[in-house]
Amino acid sequence: MDHVHNEPEPRVFSSAMGGQQLERRRVERKMRIHRQPKTLITGIGAVDQLGEEARKLNGTKVLVITDEGVSSCGMCAEVERPLREAGLDVAFYDKAVPEPPMGTIGEIVEIVETGGYDLIVGFGGGSPIDVAKAAAVLPDTGDTVYDYVGIDKVPRKGLPIIAIPTTAGTGSECTAIAIFANEKLNVKQGLVSPFLMPNVALVDPALTLSCPPNVTAASGMDALIHNIEAYISVNATMHTDSLAYEGIKLISQSIRTAVYDGSNMWARDNMAMGSMMGGIAFGNAGVGAVHALSYPIGGMFHVPHGVANTMVLPWAMEFNMLACLRWFKQFGEAMGENMLGLSDREAAEKTVAALRQLADDLNVPQYLSDVGIPESAIPELVEGAKTQARLWANNPRKFTPEDMEQVYRNMAVRPGSKPVKEKKPAADKAAKN
Repeated sequence: MDHVHNEPEPRVFSSAMGGQQLERRRVERKMRIHRQPKTLITGIGAVDQLGEEARKLNGTKVLVITDEGVSSCGMCAEVERPLREAGLDVAFYDKAVPEPPMGTIGEIVEIVETGGYDLIVGFGGGSPIDVAKAAAVLPDTGDTVYDYVGIDKVPRKGLPIIAIPTTAGTGSECTAIAIFANEKLNVKQGLVSPFLMPNVALVDPALTLSCPPNVTAASGMDALIHNIEAYISVNATMHTDSLAYEGIKLISQSIRTAVYDGSNMWARDNMAMGSMMGGIAFGNAGVGAVHALSYPIGGMFHVPHGVANTMVLPWAMEFNMLACLRWFKQFGEAMGENMLGLSDREAAEKTVAALRQLADDLNVPQYLSDVGIPESAIPELVEGAKTQARLWANNPRKFTPEDMEQVYRNMAVRPGSKPVKEKKPAADKAAKN
């Protein structure tokens, strides 16, 4: 590993690796806490360990939370079999939806309370896993998910959680974070608490084989962004740097293959591991401007999270670049870009160009007009972005509201296309129906 070099800051610790003395770029000036699941099982067949891990957690009556897509394609058998073989009672809730609205969480909480379940399994993409986290901590409290928005608002550990992803995207199986759509504010908000961390994460790349190309592309870009934002975060550490760099490398070299040759297990394995690494990295270092600017896009217009993040990515990175040119050079090298002979500025610009090219190759939108959002929505998007203080605190360059507006305007209309006519956000329409 020769990725950490030419750092602008003085370094206070180092390690010998591969015969070279590699000095880290992070200056550890304050105490750090690193969190991840106590048990992390990875690889083909990892899901077969579900029954054994459930018994270790003293589970007897298990509720599996998933979505209709996973349920309808027969994948629930992958988790039902090992649980029943372990002698456990199993029930399924398959009504989790993408970008889950906070107002829908009460239903699953009531099911857990009345059903007497003692273990929760989140099975699917990030949304079912996040719903599982809420379903584990809210029962028998009298609280709602709205009460827990923010950092360390969850008062206690709830039921044990096992998380099993079927996409390579959110990394939620390895984070103490749950994201929901606050339909009252038309914005996405996060719950952050160590009590939300899954007890066990089972990451089986074979479970992602059925993921369609468009979902593979958007969720894969989301995973890449987690790694990138963790790498440039002001809260990055020696632990998150290593994970994020390797995650960027794994995803960058395999995402195109995973999208266009979905049965390629090498690519699927790389994507699953890169997503997991991104989850651990950003779960500790945090994410920044890309997520802060994308949350209002998802909350107001119901644009899928991975798509919204990809839209913002090159534009926010172009702004962030000047704050950390050499970090951009480093993660650009992890993406496979040849930086030989380039200045730090040239290398950083090449990295941003590579991000744009990747989104183009995967046919993921990069403009508001690509998803039908008019320029007239920009002031409201800015107001939504301004509420994301938790995320802005991690970003390497400070954004003013004017900077936020400029980024949205830069990404407003794809060159050569017509501006989108004014219309009300989808969230407003839904509220009237």
